[in-house]
Amino acid sequence: MKQDPVTAENPAPEKNRSARARVRTHHLQQAKDRGERFSMLTAYEQYAAEIFDEAGIEALLVGDSASNNVFGNETSLPVTVDELLPLCRSVARSVKRALVVADLPFGSYEVSPQQAVATGVRFLKEGLAHAVKIEGGSFYAETIRAMVEAGIPVVAHIGFTPQSEHSLGGYRVQGRGDAAQRLIDDAVALTEAGAFCILMEMVPAATAALVDAAIPVPTIGIGAGNATTGQVLVWQDMAGLRGGKMAKFVKQYANLRNVIAEAARTYADEVRSGQFPGPDHSY
Repeated sequence: MKQDPVTAENPAPEKNRSARARVRTHHLQQAKDRGERFSMLTAYEQYAAEIFDEAGIEALLVGDSASNNVFGNETSLPVTVDELLPLCRSVARSVKRALVVADLPFGSYEVSPQQAVATGVRFLKEGLAHAVKIEGGSFYAETIRAMVEAGIPVVAHIGFTPQSEHSLGGYRVQGRGDAAQRLIDDAVALTEAGAFCILMEMVPAATAALVDAAIPVPTIGIGAGNATTGQVLVWQDMAGLRGGKMAKFVKQYANLRNVIAEAARTYADEVRSGQFPGPDHSY
């Protein structure tokens, strides 16, 4: 029997994931419409992007979280456009299927819609991203409208917004009690402005479910329960590469920190003892 061609709507078997069609924004919308779910992870360089793409992760986020997961800063605030653009290019060049979304870092879009458009254009043109993400509520509706009109697909990030940690009083859950309606209103306004997806961070599961039900576009959660269309985690948290205390919403699926540390210790021991390089690794 003749098989239908491989498309995003008619996926290939697991072993042929790399042959699948590119994930586009409308495929995420189709997931919402069908009651399906998709996965997103951060990625900041070639090999992580390549591995996640081959594993079938639908979307990769080149997050401003690179600030504290790549560049050694304590928060996401110091990272710049010029620092993120090379990371974004690396990720975009390394994937065959995943949708690549780039964060606009703090200070690169807040001044005006025109500034946001100019920065968004750089991430699509120089960073090779497929879409961008900005943080903030309904105040940024006109900014998103201008970006979308310029041809820039936008993910809107509400709830806890790390770039606003100082004004929010630190890392605190958002949308509890009476504040839930404000999040719903923000999501509706940003969707009406043209955002193709709403990301919610550190929001009570019940509030996130209300937001998801109030808007037609897909939602992505990080610490927002399981009613959202998609989920995202920082990959170093998910894979256990980063040490220290994890946020409540993080589930670690591996312990790469221990694996890599043991490999490094064994390598160092073999070098010191003269065991490496041996005959098998010498010309």
